[in-house]
Amino acid sequence: MNVSLITLSCNIGENMDSKKFVENNSSLFLSREGDGLYHSDFEKSSCGIGFVANLKGVKKHSIITDALGMLGCMEHRGGTGFDIKSGDGAGILLQIPHELFVSECSKSNIELPNFGEYGVGMTFFPKDLEKQKQCKKVIEENLALLNLVLLGYRAVPVDNSDLGRDSAETEPSIQQIFIGKPLEMSVDVFDRKLLVFRNFTEKTVRQRIKGVGLDDFNIISCSYKTINYKGQLNTEQVPNYFLDLKNEKAKSALALVHSRFSTNTFPSWKLAQPFRYIAHNGEINTNKGNINWMKARESLLECTAFSKEELEMIFPICDLSASDSANLDMAIEMLLLSGRPLPHVLMMLIPEAWQNDDKMREDKKAFYEFHSAIMEPWDGPASVCFTDGVIVGATLDRNGLRPSRYCVTDDDTLIMASESGVINVDHSKVVKRGRLQPGKMFVADLEQGKIISDEELKSDLCRKQPYQDWLDQSMLNIDSLEVSADFNLLEQDQKTLFKNQQVFGYTYEDITELIKPMATGGKEALGSMGADNPIAVLSDRPQQLSHYFKQLFAQVTNPPIDPIRERIVMDLRTYVGGFRNILTESQEQCRRIAINQPVLDERDLSKLSSLDSGSFKSKVVDIIFSSEHKEGSLEIALEQVFKNVELAINDGYSIIILSDRRADVNNVPIPSLLATSAVHHHLIRKGLRGSIDIVVESGDVKEVHHFATVLGYGASAICPYLTLDTIRQMEKDDLLNGLSAEKAIKNYVKAIGGGLLKIFSKMGISTLASYQGAQIFEILGISSPVVDKYFSGSVSRIEGLTLDDIAFEAILKHRKGYPTRGGASKVLDPGGEYHWRVDGERHLFNPKTIRLLQESTRDANYDLYKEYCKAVDDQSEKAFTLRGLMEFKSDRKSIPLDEVEPAENILKRFATGAMSFGSISWEAHTTLAIAMNRIGSKSNSGEGGEDEVRYEKLPNGDDMCSATKQVASGRFGVNSYYLSQSKEIQIKMAQGAKPGEGGHLPGHKVNGWIGRVRGSTPGVGLISPPPHHDIYSIEDLAQLIYDLKNSNRDSRVNVKLVSEAGVGTIASGVCKAKADAVLIAGYDGGTGASPLSSIKHAGLPWELGLAETHQTLVRNRLRNRIVVQTDGQMKTSRDLAIATLLGAEEWGVATAALVVEGCIMMRKCHSNTCPVGIATQRPELRKKYQGHPDHVVTFFEFLVSGLREIMAELGFKTINEMVGQAHCLKFRDNINHWKYKNLDLSPILFQETIGQEEGTYQFKEQNHMLDKIVDWKLINSAKASLENAEKSYGEFNVVNTDRSVGTVLSHEVTKIYKGEGLPNNTIHIKLNGSCGQSLGAFMCKGIHLELEGDANDYVGKGLSGGHLTIYPNKKAPFIAEENIVVGNVCFYGATGGKAYIRGLAGERFCVRNSGVEVVVEGIGDHGCEYMTGGKTIILGATGINFGAGMSGGIAYVYDINNDFAEKCNMEMIELSILDNDEEIIYLKEVINEHYVRTDSARAELILNNWDRESKRFIKVMPTDYKKILGYIEKAKVDMQNASESEIVDAAFDMHIANLAKG
Repeated sequence: MNVSLITLSCNIGENMDSKKFVENNSSLFLSREGDGLYHSDFEKSSCGIGFVANLKGVKKHSIITDALGMLGCMEHRGGTGFDIKSGDGAGILLQIPHELFVSECSKSNIELPNFGEYGVGMTFFPKDLEKQKQCKKVIEENLALLNLVLLGYRAVPVDNSDLGRDSAETEPSIQQIFIGKPLEMSVDVFDRKLLVFRNFTEKTVRQRIKGVGLDDFNIISCSYKTINYKGQLNTEQVPNYFLDLKNEKAKSALALVHSRFSTNTFPSWKLAQPFRYIAHNGEINTNKGNINWMKARESLLECTAFSKEELEMIFPICDLSASDSANLDMAIEMLLLSGRPLPHVLMMLIPEAWQNDDKMREDKKAFYEFHSAIMEPWDGPASVCFTDGVIVGATLDRNGLRPSRYCVTDDDTLIMASESGVINVDHSKVVKRGRLQPGKMFVADLEQGKIISDEELKSDLCRKQPYQDWLDQSMLNIDSLEVSADFNLLEQDQKTLFKNQQVFGYTYEDITELIKPMATGGKEALGSMGADNPIAVLSDRPQQLSHYFKQLFAQVTNPPIDPIRERIVMDLRTYVGGFRNILTESQEQCRRIAINQPVLDERDLSKLSSLDSGSFKSKVVDIIFSSEHKEGSLEIALEQVFKNVELAINDGYSIIILSDRRADVNNVPIPSLLATSAVHHHLIRKGLRGSIDIVVESGDVKEVHHFATVLGYGASAICPYLTLDTIRQMEKDDLLNGLSAEKAIKNYVKAIGGGLLKIFSKMGISTLASYQGAQIFEILGISSPVVDKYFSGSVSRIEGLTLDDIAFEAILKHRKGYPTRGGASKVLDPGGEYHWRVDGERHLFNPKTIRLLQESTRDANYDLYKEYCKAVDDQSEKAFTLRGLMEFKSDRKSIPLDEVEPAENILKRFATGAMSFGSISWEAHTTLAIAMNRIGSKSNSGEGGEDEVRYEKLPNGDDMCSATKQVASGRFGVNSYYLSQSKEIQIKMAQGAKPGEGGHLPGHKVNGWIGRVRGSTPGVGLISPPPHHDIYSIEDLAQLIYDLKNSNRDSRVNVKLVSEAGVGTIASGVCKAKADAVLIAGYDGGTGASPLSSIKHAGLPWELGLAETHQTLVRNRLRNRIVVQTDGQMKTSRDLAIATLLGAEEWGVATAALVVEGCIMMRKCHSNTCPVGIATQRPELRKKYQGHPDHVVTFFEFLVSGLREIMAELGFKTINEMVGQAHCLKFRDNINHWKYKNLDLSPILFQETIGQEEGTYQFKEQNHMLDKIVDWKLINSAKASLENAEKSYGEFNVVNTDRSVGTVLSHEVTKIYKGEGLPNNTIHIKLNGSCGQSLGAFMCKGIHLELEGDANDYVGKGLSGGHLTIYPNKKAPFIAEENIVVGNVCFYGATGGKAYIRGLAGERFCVRNSGVEVVVEGIGDHGCEYMTGGKTIILGATGINFGAGMSGGIAYVYDINNDFAEKCNMEMIELSILDNDEEIIYLKEVINEHYVRTDSARAELILNNWDRESKRFIKVMPTDYKKILGYIEKAKVDMQNASESEIVDAAFDMHIANLAKG
């Protein structure tokens, strides 16, 4: 991977070509680590954070010891790898311990002045004494330069005896630099001087001293107020390593702590947190763009706080080689020391969701709008603790995706952390328990001695400047601009339009399959069954340049967002008009033009192109090059574009419109993506990017992915003029279903906007402003010189097209419109990207290969199977896949076939794809299960649950039970019994065909059978959220793995990932999170329904992801702990052999198995019209199903037979010895195709040697650490219940490290009593204290957990019939209904049971609840999201977006503030008052039970005044659910003697009949 060129200070000569540019600046590019695919830049991390403070500012040693104790209680939120003594990083930030330093420094003859009169630079020096000496020389020179006084150096006392090998090998020499403040200098100036000193010194040392790199010298803090103690340590090592922290003289009024969980195990000392001002738990998804934009602004920066010379010494503000958290800290520091208060800075960088909040105060909205014009959000999940040494506080991102709990005790101690209970506090001393809410902030001012609420804090900040007046005076909106007086929309005639469509590569399929669905329906087109045509760099057909760019997406380390149900946090607004200086504030800063969404029509573009006065002037710059096809012509044209743009900037233009409209017979359009990114990066290098904004007018942008790439590489807005003209022609051709072109264009713009939001949200990004320029793509098939110069900082690992190749591809398209010989084509190219077409794009599954596979397996004809393999595998002339470019080359002698391990051993290594019952028919699903069970392998339930009838064997001995039970984001049918019937539990983090996206099964597909299996109501649509709402980070995944292992100790846990850049480091994190297996899925895998842009443009081939995963795991010495599996268009024995050599010991085969069952690749799975009865639920079509388990078994036996033959040829006796032996593969020698001759597959074929001695395949079991859990005590106390179903009782104390309490007990019950469980309350367990995460997870019927205290996140996750009662400690002085008692995401995916909670709950309460009845006294945002069943009774206020995606169940909300209705998402629900006597009686009974169990004061008040208070309840009911319940009631009347299932089926039939009537 290459780093961004923002660090360059050189100027590129006008005639310097790409290759020479890279040669001249090779030291400025990061190369891969070694020759493989791993790169440290891919590393991600999540964390545990917290702080302890004394509100009155009293400095105590106990504050430090309490904080360190907190750190120890978050060990499960940190990480370790192979070397368990080398942690991922931990540390503490505290006030300068003046008393300690005075005492200790005197021993080194350092005389310290009073507190505040000196600063301390905590510094990591190299161990080499000579280099230390050189570093200190630079330090002393720079201190003198800045008129600062060196008081001396102190070696920090450490005890490194407990360090692990990795930590010890990289341990720095840690010393403190004591710096005196000159008498005449104010402390504010001193603070700024220390920043200048630190940045300039680090930069100078690395430039001047040979052998001192980024990790060798770091001043980790330099302040007169605070100091950092941190390192590559685990949480327990911090106080033992840094001896200062144990010294009683070390005192502070505040202490921030941080525990890091890295997905990778190559963390460094400097990456540990806290940083100088923050401890950050989260991930900045837009880090690269934020850094680029910060660099772009540097030339505009000036302020009174720093001289111009000092600013130059500080620059660059940010550093791409540092972590995202470190860069956030750097940005905060710069803005803070320039004059803004710390909370103000955090509101700028991590704003709350203001754009769609109609209830937000106008002055606050003005504050956010003003700052949105000058600074894009640093977007991503984030909980940030911060301090400047005087105030301490915390803020949460707009989505609330990180837990943040706090409490205040009666001795003025404030405790804030990722979890409750991290410090053992006497509950009777707690006066307040709270949580940080999405977008909110709270601050403790230790000088004022009080907590400042979000409302008070922001109210004060928002009124300091007249932001609204400034906006009114300076900001314009494009809608208010005048259209140019000479604007005249000239539509192209049909002949010219056709010619231009050919020039820009349009196909018939583009019009019918991509543009038409958007223009007529306002949504992206759907497709199915994945992609089996060549990737762009292997295709013979000219490709749009964007097709070489693959979208990256969130998996594990941060969650994707639901852009539909959580639209409130999303925003498409963009600005043009150039940046301003961000270090000062005035109305000038917001002098920009706001554009509400980035798709411009010609009228909008004319408004911008006609600007020519005042602050806004626009210039059109042509992006075309000569059609003569001379070497270097495109590079020359780009250099001319650069010149023209620079001239425009020098002439005062602030908007540049890059336009290819002047393409003609002599001029070829430069691909708009190339032109945009090239200009963007050229201007960054020149220091001019902040002066202008880029608007693109192009004919090659037509689908969502094209927009995403051009915006992602720096454009602010795009006019797709040729697509708009095409839509106008479609009206004339009657292709718009009767719509006018005007309406169709609005639909198209809407579809693009919706598609862009979905792409942003895949990466966990909420705003276009953050996405713009963030470059969240991997490039697949473009050479390094091109990437380094024009797409700087992007990932590109296998080389590919040169700039001249890109030019040639553009010319090939151009020649179709302007042929050089012969006549022009009369029709557009057919396309064939999405469906096989005669004369269209090639597909591996085509009529011939489908016929050969089906005939060979039905007739058990191995020779015919070999013919099929030859048709698929022979890619010597026409390449389809990366593996098609490889061939075998063994360094071993061939062996006889009978020496290869037997087929029955190898057959056990197979799995089928995760296709749910619902996406495919009962017949197709059970056929796969029977076949896989016959061969001892694993079929997969998919995400739709499983009918319990399949848990009993058939009379002939066949087994329909899926060995692998999938746990996906919808949690459909996931309960204790389901999990107990698994041999493997697979956590589906992403799906190859649509990573980062959820799903929606329409109500008309949810018949009675599917509804029962999924635990939902027939006829009601089911939504799978994009994220798992209990996995917002790597430590959350570790928790779910732990939960599932508790739910079935004998089942292995498998985590499904999708191939993308960095998946190897994610897989390392998955291994460290103690998964037993990891699946790397290729982007090309099948799907029942997915947006076409996702099928084609998200994710990577499995060859890349698998090789990176294996290399990274080996390098981390973790490969022996985890099974690696891969899938994605696995078709032949050769595919299996290559996958094994690249690192997989197991393989998934899905699409090919469906073809064996009879699939003919119609690719209409999403339409429920499958003609062979596979992907349909329609009875008449299911009758056409002709698949048979024998055929499937034969196919897998053939696969193994072919694989064994390859193994014998290569000389491998076993799969294990074959795994990862990539040296037995090579890149084919005879490739001379112009397009892919320059590909370099050596990174894929690299064999990692570091760590290889620990093993290259799995042979060690993970330690799931279940031996000492509290559940063993619970089980012991419940013996009578387990053995004889007798009642039992036990009482136990719990702490926050007691997690998943009750889950193992539940599994023991389920093993004996199956799905029925025990009678309610058979087992009663009383718990006391602060319980850890996942209390009562997947707990079955018959168990009642009663907790006196409080609990953390995920209470009642997957509750399967058990009961929970939770209330605060009875001695606690606070008012329960005003305090937090349980955390976020409670009762996620719960299928049954009851719960009573006295107190408040956090965000996303009852998300995807499908059966539990729960009472709570107030909740946060997004309550009852995606709920499909059960009842939720809320005796208090809710947050916003209540009921989003709620399709079933009922909620009753006590509208205490008379504002509930305005907090609801009304898309799928309706509100009503209680007017049914039965319902009123039911509600009173439930509230009374809540009172009896919890002694709730709120319940008592309501019950004592029932006639009055009952009228304050509002009933929330989904509209479709209400209809279905009506049909059920009618069916009950019509069919009085029918069974429940018959009644439900009849109701579903009524529903379908009414839908058919329209």
